Order: sequence, then C-alpha cells, then structure tokens
Amino acid sequence: MSKVKIFGMGGLGEIGKNMYCVEYEDEIIIIDCGVKFPENEMFGIDLVIPDVSYLIENQHKIKAMLLTHGHEDHIGAIPYVLKQIKTPIYGGRLTLGLVKAKLEEHRMQSEVDLYPVGEETEIQFEQMKATFFRTNHSIPDSFGIALDTPEGTVVHTGDFKFDMTPVGSSTEYAKIARIGSGDVLALLSDSTNSERPGFTMSERAVGEGINDVVAKAKGRIILATFASNVHRLQQVVDAAGAQNRKVAVIGRSMEKVFMIGQELGYIQMPEGMQIDIKTVDNYADNQILIICTGSQGEPMAALTRIASGSHRTVQIYPDDTVIISASPIPGNTINVSRTIDKLFRAGANVIHGSVFDIHASGHGSSEEL
Repeated sequence: MSKVKIFGMGGLGEIGKNMYCVEYEDEIIIIDCGVKFPENEMFGIDLVIPDVSYLIENQHKIKAMLLTHGHEDHIGAIPYVLKQIKTPIYGGRLTLGLVKAKLEEHRMQSEVDLYPVGEETEIQFEQMKATFFRTNHSIPDSFGIALDTPEGTVVHTGDFKFDMTPVGSSTEYAKIARIGSGDVLALLSDSTNSERPGFTMSERAVGEGINDVVAKAKGRIILATFASNVHRLQQVVDAAGAQNRKVAVIGRSMEKVFMIGQELGYIQMPEGMQIDIKTVDNYADNQILIICTGSQGEPMAALTRIASGSHRTVQIYPDDTVIISASPIPGNTINVSRTIDKLFRAGANVIHGSVFDIHASGHGSSEEL
C-alpha cells in the first residue's frame, strides 16, 4: 500500500522559513516557500532559505506550489528556490501580486506560471486534489488548504486566528467544519501563539486604538508596522483621513505593498492624500502621518535610520509621536529596544507594546486552537 509522506523543509520549531511538502507515489505538492531572518550571531547573512536538496533530486514529482498567504515567512524564498526547481504557483490575488513583484526583481517573471485561487477553487492532480478555505490573518487573501489523498485529507491551516469582528473577509467556519467531519488524515496547524491563553485580540480593536492615538497627537506621527499587514495599513490610512492628515510612505517594502495594494483595491485612499516624503516640510506638523518600515529594528530600515539621525529626509522633532504597531519577532527584541531608546533620546513620544491596543497578533491563541 502506498503511503502519504508529510515533511517540512522549514518552519518546524522555528519562526519563519515555512515550507511543507505532501508526497504520494509520484506526486509532490509544496505548500509555501518562506524565508527566515538571521539570528544576531549570523554575521553576513541577509536571509535564511529552506534546504531543497530533496526537491531537486525529485523534480519530476513536483506538481505545484500552493501558497496560503503573502507574508515573507511564507513566500520570501520563492525567487531563490525557483532558481533550483520548477513548478507552477497557486495563490490568492494579493499573494500572487507580491510574488510577481519578487519575480520581477529577479527578472524571473516569464519563467513561472502564476494561477489565482479563491475559496471555490479545486485543483485536480493525478493522485491528489487541492481545495481552499478562507481564513482570517493579518493580510488579505489568506487561505487554508485541504489536500485530498487516497489515504485521507491533509489539512494545512496556514496562519490564522478566529476573529469575530474581522477587518476584511471572515473565516469560512462552515467549510472548515465540513472538512473536519470527513476523513482527515493529518492536521498541520498554526501554533505560533498556542501557549498564549485565551483569544487573540481582534484587528478591529487595533484600528480603534490607532484612531485614539492619532486623534490625540499634536505634531507629526511616524508609524512603523509590518509592510505586509495590509489590513493595518488601511486602518492607519482611515485614521489619518479622519484627522485630515496627509500620508507619506517610506521604506522599499512598504512602498511596494502600497503600490500593489492600491492597484488590486486592497488599500483605498482618497486622491491627493498620499504625498511624497520629500514634501512633508511643506505642511504643518499636525497634518502629517508617515508610515514606514523598521518595526523590527532592522539595521537599514527607515525607522532605525530615523532614530539614529541618518535618514536623508526625516529627522525626529520634539513633538513627534512614534507608533510601533508590531511586536518583536523572537530574536529582534534587542534591536527594537535599541531603536525605541534612540527615539526617546531624540525627543519623540514613543508608543509601543500592548498597553495602547495598537497591535494584535494575526495568530490564534490557545482557545482558538
């Protein structure tokens, strides 16, 4: 009797580098292909990617790469891995938009076939069949995957939380229940916050917290968050609009996500609201909100350079409010603390942590698992 093989190329026992494979006879289906950011002791290393030696040896078995969502730890390694193996890619519209931008950077866009999927999509392979169910995470177009094999169904949740007041699409609870009542062979579940008690705070509550901070700020606002957290970015834009502030965006990845998000309709902003960062001094301080990268204290990111006084356009003014709308990824705590310290020393009012409801995880806590 043939057996189903389930194995991880990364993402097990670590944060990042998510890449999993399901193999049955002469078919391999890949789920996600992410990067991991280096630990502090990894001098000279920019990114850590999965070891795909087994896939190179079994290239003839690879049928597809299925993507759950568009975060770096799930799609960031694609340009590097696809220089070693060949496979078509399936994913949500926003996910594929981000992947396409990466492939264009590496001049690979003509070498890879991209196929958009939705909650109704079914992909039939010779031995296996893939279906998708919509989940709620901190980025639109997040999906779980049910992979039917002759031995039962392998369910991969992707990253998720059960948000009862979501910003964006709701989780397909009924579809998940139907899959669960069937012949499930294995569940591969997001467990990032599995040891955190209770439920994860709703993203909508974060929007309310950001609204409150923006309404009370007297001078400029500089907000750092993950560039890929599109729901958060839209809520920041809405908060800025409510206070008649212009929005400037800095940081390469943030600029890219804003461009793709607006092209696909996931980020909506009134015409004339977004301004070039070079023109911020043409406006009063209480008319400006700057969205930037650097929430993880990355050495070359915008907020880190602003904090150290080395950014060529933006410096800290005494009445500035800096909002860090993110939690440090394990391994980044020291860098984040160093950035916060420099911002305080420069005279900014820094708002961070969970006290102000300015960040919520995209991962479910123990009661959601």
